Order: sequence, then structure tokens, then C-alpha cells
Amino acid sequence: MDLRVLNSKEDLARAAAEHFVSKSSEAVAQKGSFTVALSGGSTPKALYELLVDQFFDQIPWANIHFYWSDERHVPPDHPDSNYRMANQAMLSRVPVSPANVHRVISEKPAADAARDYEDTIKEIGGNPRLDLILLGLGADGHTASIFPGSEVLDETERLVAAPWVQKLNAYRITMTLPLLNNGASVVFLVSGAEKAQIVKEVLEGPEKYPAQAVKPHNGELIWMLDQDAAFIV
Repeated sequence: MDLRVLNSKEDLARAAAEHFVSKSSEAVAQKGSFTVALSGGSTPKALYELLVDQFFDQIPWANIHFYWSDERHVPPDHPDSNYRMANQAMLSRVPVSPANVHRVISEKPAADAARDYEDTIKEIGGNPRLDLILLGLGADGHTASIFPGSEVLDETERLVAAPWVQKLNAYRITMTLPLLNNGASVVFLVSGAEKAQIVKEVLEGPEKYPAQAVKPHNGELIWMLDQDAAFIV
């Protein structure tokens, strides 16, 4: 694991943007395309805006395929939609083909949305391996939409699932551990003092949180934290 602590949320977004630029350029040079799974939340939003505002000319937009590590079971124009956030912050502002934006069709029944999204991901070919996967960390130790106690933690075959999340009284559509752990570069982005305690428990404590199950088999695992989210001493 590669742990990087940045001075501020702004520095965190910049470090993540530089990683995005590096990985996208590298993948396109090697194989002609770059696949990335986006995450929801305020920290990734800052990254997406920065990519457009300050790194626009360094990114091979036309060669990028965008996916989502998880999605809420809401229509794409709903305020809670992860797709909507990423589209407003970045995708609607860059020259990317609609055919390269692979959103979860989350207005469908959740199980159908998960099954169809798995089929979409399988179009990558072989054992799908995303070049970059962006993840966050919930105060309860969840990541993507894999929550503590979820049956998704035991999934070994499916690449995408639609678990019922009791605490939210809602379905979520999420990439599963077989897909997440096959990523080439998996990056947790975490900011804010309210995350410091769970960060410490996840990185130093016994294994009991979903985020601790993210262990890429043949890829890199990077945690990027701002100073506020860094360990409580």
C-alpha cells in the first residue's frame, strides 16, 4: 500500500489529478485507451473540476472510457446521482463521446441495472481490468456501495451487484470485490477530520471493514489523504 498525505483538500485534488493524467497518458500510449471508474462524493468532485480547469490539455479525453464504481438507485437527473455529479463537474465540459460514457442505467430495477452494467463492463474483454478505480471511504468503513455486513462482501463471481442497504432503506448498484481487486491502480481519496478515526481503524486496525477487503491482486493500492483525514495521534 502506498500512503500519501497531502497538506490540504486542494493539494489532495491536485495529487489525484496528476495521477489521473499520468495513468491516462500511459494507458493510451500503451494500448490506445484508458478505462476509469469514477466515484461519487465531494472529494472526487473537486478532482473532476480540477481536471477540466487546470489539466484539460494534458488529458486524452477522446480515448477515455468512463465507468462508475457505484451508483445510487435513482434516475440520472436526480440530485443524488453519482453520474449527474460527474457529468456536471466534468463530462459535460470535455470532448468525450457519449459512447465512451458508460453510466449505470439506474432508473431500471436495481437487479436489472446491475446485470446490464456487468454486461457493459465485460465488453472491455477478458477478465475486465480497469486502469484506474477511484474510491471513497464512508464513516462506517464502507467503500463503493459495499457496506458492513453486506452479502456483497462474499461475492466471488459477479462483477456488479445490487445489494439492499438497510441503513439507507435503498438499493445500491456497486462494483464487487472481484472487479475492484482486479484494477491496475486503485486509489482511495479521503478528506476531512470527520474521516480521521475510520481511516486509522481501516489502515491500522483488525480487518472488519469493507474498505479493508480492497486488495488489488496485481495492481497498486494508493491511499491519498488530506492532513485532516490523516491518523489521529
